[in-house]
Amino acid sequence: MARSNVSPRDPGPPPDGGFRAWSQAVMGHFVVFNTWGMISSFGVFQTYYTSELGLSPSAVSWIGSMQMLGHFFLGMLSGRALDGGIFYWTIISGTILASMGIFMTSLCREYWQLFLAQGVLNGIGYGLQFTPAMSLVTTYFLKNRSVAIAIVASGSATGGLIYPTIARQLLPKLGFAWTVRVMGFIMLAVGACYCSLMKPRLPPRKSGPLLELKSFREAPYTLYITGVFFGNWGSYFVFYYISSYALEVIGVSYSTSVNLLMIMNGVGFIGRLIPSYFADLKFGPYNTLIPLLFTSAIVLYFWSLVNDLGSLYAFAIIYGLVAGGFQGLFPTVLGSLTKDMSKIGVRNGMGFTIIGFSVLTGPPIAGALIQKDGGRYLIAQIWAGSMVIIGSIILTLGRLSITGKKLRTRV
Repeated sequence: MARSNVSPRDPGPPPDGGFRAWSQAVMGHFVVFNTWGMISSFGVFQTYYTSELGLSPSAVSWIGSMQMLGHFFLGMLSGRALDGGIFYWTIISGTILASMGIFMTSLCREYWQLFLAQGVLNGIGYGLQFTPAMSLVTTYFLKNRSVAIAIVASGSATGGLIYPTIARQLLPKLGFAWTVRVMGFIMLAVGACYCSLMKPRLPPRKSGPLLELKSFREAPYTLYITGVFFGNWGSYFVFYYISSYALEVIGVSYSTSVNLLMIMNGVGFIGRLIPSYFADLKFGPYNTLIPLLFTSAIVLYFWSLVNDLGSLYAFAIIYGLVAGGFQGLFPTVLGSLTKDMSKIGVRNGMGFTIIGFSVLTGPPIAGALIQKDGGRYLIAQIWAGSMVIIGSIILTLGRLSITGKKLRTRV
């Protein structure tokens, strides 16, 4: 008998804690482990494809960017699927497609094959899982929402540690194909766990449009999405290129370049949890988000001064903390801009869809700037920092559109 998402009664207010709610946050963590965590590990593939296969940095970036586009863009459909009561069909399909994309990647030998398998197929699989899982967890929390979403978002940190570790340890022993297959088997096992244990709390909303376009008439919603668009446009450049920078500019080994990516992803776990804790306790998620993004821009500008391994480790730690804080909080703030929880999936989905275009184009633009400058990173670093600064300013305007000049208001 098929599982049903229908609830015959009013579910009442969010439990905001207890085993039922926190277990959903943990399962959401594993969804992001499999999706965003795998994307956060793309620097491993970026470095391998450019150094071993001789592909251009910009071309390789398009593979990772297609993953990111699918990851966010399909939220427009998969988010509405949660609201409409077909959560299980959506997330199970996404798990199967993402795993299939990984297994197909292990067989690829040409660029176009990698683009279709790892970029397109994986991106579709990730997109069918991420938005409905993130939105589902949101419906279980109110006061503790920032911490809950941080637990979910920190899956990108644990995934960003484990998947690169697999690559570092197994590539020299098993080769590319079987290393990638091991990742695929792990993805399937973890996916089977959360597909079995996640459970929608709200009854389905069968009627209503696929899109809630009138949401864009709300200044806080529109300004927020625009600001996050610019913030993500510049910020993901580091996750794709820090390993290549270490290899090509600093001159370290491939193993050390992977260690840098792992450290940056690892400290991102702390960067997601601590700011979110204080956001719930005192400041509010929006108020916490803005200074984190400003700080990310400043750290990006200082990247151009890094010229040895020690300072690159310091950069990776600091940037991992502040960028992790931003990535952990921005879904929380987006969810807080929706008051009607029956529309949380579609409104989150629309926001993630627009953000998807920023992560689609950001890393390839940076890669093209590196190529145009003869392999030097300075122009790309300045571009990335400037985009994050613009995003920070727009987010500040969005914050003011909610409360006006009342700066001490908790938002």
